[in-house]
Amino acid sequence: MKAIVIEKAGGPEVLEIKDIPTPRPGPGQVLVRVKAAGLNHSEAVTRQGFSPSVKFPRVLGIECVGVVEEAPGSDLRKGQAVAAVMGGMGRAFDGGYAEFACVPATQVLPLTTKLDWATLGAIPETFLIAHRILRDGLDVKTAASLVVRGGTSSIGMALITMAKEWHLPVIATTRNPAKAAALRENGADHAVIDNGKIQEEVHRLFPG
Repeated sequence: MKAIVIEKAGGPEVLEIKDIPTPRPGPGQVLVRVKAAGLNHSEAVTRQGFSPSVKFPRVLGIECVGVVEEAPGSDLRKGQAVAAVMGGMGRAFDGGYAEFACVPATQVLPLTTKLDWATLGAIPETFLIAHRILRDGLDVKTAASLVVRGGTSSIGMALITMAKEWHLPVIATTRNPAKAAALRENGADHAVIDNGKIQEEVHRLFPG
Protein backbone atom coordinates (compact mmCIF):
# COMPACT_ATOMS: atom_id res chain seq x y z
CA MET A 1 0.00 0.00 0.00
CA LYS A 2 1.02 3.63 -0.34
CA ALA A 3 1.53 5.61 2.83
CA ILE A 4 3.06 8.90 3.93
CA VAL A 5 5.96 7.80 6.08
CA ILE A 6 8.22 9.84 8.36
CA GLU A 7 11.69 8.38 8.88
CA LYS A 8 12.90 11.25 11.08
CA ALA A 9 11.58 14.46 12.60
CA GLY A 10 11.72 17.64 10.58
CA GLY A 11 9.86 20.01 8.28
CA PRO A 12 7.18 19.10 5.73
CA GLU A 13 9.86 17.63 3.47
CA VAL A 14 10.17 14.57 5.77
CA LEU A 15 6.67 13.45 4.71
CA GLU A 16 7.49 10.84 2.05
CA ILE A 17 5.08 8.74 0.00
CA LYS A 18 6.32 5.15 0.12
CA ASP A 19 5.14 1.64 -0.63
CA ILE A 20 4.94 -0.38 2.58
CA PRO A 21 3.27 -3.71 3.44
CA THR A 22 -0.46 -3.60 4.05
CA PRO A 23 -1.03 -4.46 7.74
CA ARG A 24 -2.95 -7.60 8.68
CA PRO A 25 -5.55 -7.26 11.44
CA GLY A 26 -5.61 -9.66 14.36
CA PRO A 27 -8.44 -10.35 16.80
CA GLY A 28 -9.79 -7.10 18.19
CA GLN A 29 -8.45 -5.08 15.27
CA VAL A 30 -10.06 -3.57 12.19
CA LEU A 31 -8.41 -2.96 8.84
CA VAL A 32 -9.88 0.24 7.40
CA ARG A 33 -9.59 1.13 3.72
CA VAL A 34 -8.94 4.85 4.17
CA LYS A 35 -11.03 7.25 2.10
CA ALA A 36 -10.02 10.46 3.88
CA ALA A 37 -7.84 11.46 6.83
CA GLY A 38 -8.25 14.58 8.92
CA LEU A 39 -5.30 16.89 9.46
CA ASN A 40 -4.59 17.92 13.04
CA HIS A 41 -2.16 20.30 14.72
CA SER A 42 -0.89 17.46 16.91
CA GLU A 43 0.42 15.71 13.80
CA ALA A 44 2.53 18.73 12.89
CA VAL A 45 3.88 18.69 16.45
CA THR A 46 4.76 15.01 16.13
CA ARG A 47 6.34 15.53 12.70
CA GLN A 48 8.64 18.17 14.19
CA GLY A 49 9.82 15.73 16.87
CA PHE A 50 7.99 17.23 19.84
CA SER A 51 6.15 14.03 20.82
CA PRO A 52 8.79 12.11 22.83
CA SER A 53 6.78 8.87 22.94
CA VAL A 54 6.56 8.59 19.14
CA LYS A 55 9.19 6.40 17.50
CA PHE A 56 10.15 6.74 13.83
CA PRO A 57 9.54 5.56 11.19
CA ARG A 58 5.86 6.32 11.64
CA VAL A 59 2.74 6.89 9.57
CA LEU A 60 0.94 9.86 11.12
CA GLY A 61 -2.82 10.43 11.34
CA ILE A 62 -4.85 10.39 14.55
CA GLU A 63 -8.13 9.96 12.64
CA CYS A 64 -9.50 8.65 9.37
CA VAL A 65 -12.73 7.65 7.69
CA GLY A 66 -13.28 4.83 5.24
CA VAL A 67 -14.75 1.37 4.89
CA VAL A 68 -14.08 -1.87 6.71
CA GLU A 69 -11.76 -4.20 4.79
CA GLU A 70 -11.37 -6.85 7.49
CA ALA A 71 -12.63 -7.12 11.06
CA PRO A 72 -11.88 -10.58 12.47
CA GLY A 73 -14.13 -11.48 15.41
CA SER A 74 -16.12 -8.25 15.08
CA ASP A 75 -19.72 -7.42 14.23
CA LEU A 76 -18.44 -4.92 11.67
CA ARG A 77 -18.99 -6.04 8.08
CA LYS A 78 -16.77 -5.55 5.06
CA GLY A 79 -17.64 -2.35 3.18
CA GLN A 80 -19.28 -0.70 6.20
CA ALA A 81 -18.54 3.03 6.56
CA VAL A 82 -16.57 3.85 9.71
CA ALA A 83 -14.45 6.46 11.42
CA ALA A 84 -11.33 5.54 13.37
CA VAL A 85 -10.12 8.02 15.98
CA MET A 86 -7.28 8.34 18.50
CA GLY A 87 -6.35 5.48 20.82
CA GLY A 88 -2.70 5.69 19.74
CA MET A 89 -3.29 6.17 16.01
CA GLY A 90 -0.32 7.81 14.33
CA ARG A 91 1.59 7.76 17.59
CA ALA A 92 1.86 4.33 19.22
CA PHE A 93 1.11 2.66 15.87
CA ASP A 94 0.66 3.75 12.26
CA GLY A 95 -2.31 6.01 11.55
CA GLY A 96 -4.50 7.36 8.80
CA TYR A 97 -1.99 8.85 6.32
CA ALA A 98 -2.15 5.65 4.26
CA GLU A 99 -4.36 3.57 1.98
CA PHE A 100 -5.12 1.25 4.90
CA ALA A 101 -5.06 1.67 8.68
CA CYS A 102 -5.08 -1.21 11.17
CA VAL A 103 -6.66 0.03 14.39
CA PRO A 104 -8.18 -1.35 17.60
CA ALA A 105 -11.87 -2.15 17.18
CA THR A 106 -12.54 -0.03 20.29
CA GLN A 107 -11.52 3.07 18.30
CA VAL A 108 -13.81 2.39 15.33
CA LEU A 109 -17.20 4.10 15.03
CA PRO A 110 -19.76 2.78 12.50
CA LEU A 111 -21.31 5.58 10.44
CA THR A 112 -24.50 6.17 8.53
CA THR A 113 -24.07 9.29 6.42
CA LYS A 114 -24.68 10.89 3.06
CA LEU A 115 -21.65 13.17 3.35
CA ASP A 116 -18.85 12.90 0.83
CA TRP A 117 -15.58 11.43 2.10
CA ALA A 118 -13.65 14.70 2.05
CA THR A 119 -16.25 16.43 4.23
CA LEU A 120 -16.65 13.44 6.51
CA GLY A 121 -12.89 13.20 7.02
CA ALA A 122 -12.82 16.63 8.68
CA ILE A 123 -15.47 15.79 11.27
CA PRO A 124 -14.63 12.98 13.76
CA GLU A 125 -11.91 14.39 16.00
CA THR A 126 -13.25 17.96 15.87
CA PHE A 127 -16.80 17.02 16.80
CA LEU A 128 -15.73 14.51 19.44
CA ILE A 129 -13.71 17.24 21.16
CA ALA A 130 -16.64 19.67 20.94
CA HIS A 131 -18.99 17.04 22.34
CA ARG A 132 -16.60 16.34 25.22
CA ILE A 133 -16.37 20.06 26.03
CA LEU A 134 -20.13 20.45 26.15
CA ARG A 135 -20.79 17.15 27.91
CA ASP A 136 -18.02 17.37 30.53
CA GLY A 137 -17.36 21.10 30.67
CA LEU A 138 -20.86 22.32 31.45
CA ASP A 139 -24.34 21.05 32.18
CA VAL A 140 -26.18 21.81 28.95
CA LYS A 141 -29.49 20.96 30.63
CA THR A 142 -29.18 23.91 33.00
CA ALA A 143 -27.00 26.28 30.99
CA ALA A 144 -28.80 29.45 29.92
CA SER A 145 -26.42 30.34 27.10
CA LEU A 146 -22.98 29.66 25.65
CA VAL A 147 -20.13 31.96 24.64
CA VAL A 148 -17.74 30.44 22.11
CA ARG A 149 -14.55 32.47 22.02
CA GLY A 150 -12.65 31.99 18.78
CA GLY A 151 -15.79 30.81 17.04
CA THR A 152 -14.30 30.53 13.55
CA SER A 153 -11.86 27.79 14.55
CA SER A 154 -12.85 24.24 13.62
CA ILE A 155 -13.64 23.46 17.28
CA GLY A 156 -15.53 26.73 17.62
CA MET A 157 -17.71 26.00 14.60
CA ALA A 158 -18.42 22.49 15.91
CA LEU A 159 -19.36 23.90 19.32
CA ILE A 160 -21.81 26.34 17.73
CA THR A 161 -23.41 23.57 15.67
CA MET A 162 -23.81 21.25 18.66
CA ALA A 163 -25.01 23.97 21.02
CA LYS A 164 -27.77 24.92 18.60
CA GLU A 165 -28.78 21.26 18.32
CA TRP A 166 -29.18 21.39 22.11
CA HIS A 167 -31.20 24.64 21.83
CA LEU A 168 -28.65 26.86 23.58
CA PRO A 169 -28.47 30.56 22.68
CA VAL A 170 -24.94 31.21 21.43
CA ILE A 171 -22.60 34.19 21.29
CA ALA A 172 -19.55 33.52 19.14
CA THR A 173 -16.53 35.80 18.97
CA THR A 174 -13.96 36.59 16.32
CA ARG A 175 -11.16 39.14 16.10
CA ASN A 176 -11.81 39.54 12.37
CA PRO A 177 -14.97 41.52 11.51
CA ALA A 178 -15.00 39.92 8.05
CA LYS A 179 -15.71 36.54 9.68
CA ALA A 180 -18.74 37.64 11.72
CA ALA A 181 -21.18 36.67 8.96
CA ALA A 182 -19.78 33.13 8.87
CA LEU A 183 -20.51 32.75 12.59
CA ARG A 184 -24.12 33.79 12.12
CA GLU A 185 -24.48 31.55 9.06
CA ASN A 186 -23.27 28.64 11.20
CA GLY A 187 -26.02 29.26 13.74
CA ALA A 188 -24.62 31.74 16.27
CA ASP A 189 -27.32 34.06 17.58
CA HIS A 190 -24.80 36.87 18.02
CA ALA A 191 -21.34 37.54 16.61
CA VAL A 192 -19.11 39.70 18.79
CA ILE A 193 -15.84 41.25 17.62
CA ASP A 194 -13.26 40.31 20.24
CA ASN A 195 -11.05 43.26 21.15
CA GLY A 196 -9.87 41.57 24.34
CA LYS A 197 -12.70 43.06 26.42
CA ILE A 198 -15.94 41.29 25.54
CA GLN A 199 -17.55 41.18 28.99
CA GLU A 200 -19.67 44.31 28.59
CA GLU A 201 -21.04 43.24 25.20
CA VAL A 202 -21.76 39.69 26.39
CA HIS A 203 -23.69 40.97 29.41
CA ARG A 204 -25.59 43.41 27.22
CA LEU A 205 -26.70 40.58 24.93
CA PHE A 206 -27.29 38.02 27.70
CA PRO A 207 -28.13 39.95 30.87
CA GLY A 208 -27.37 37.91 33.98
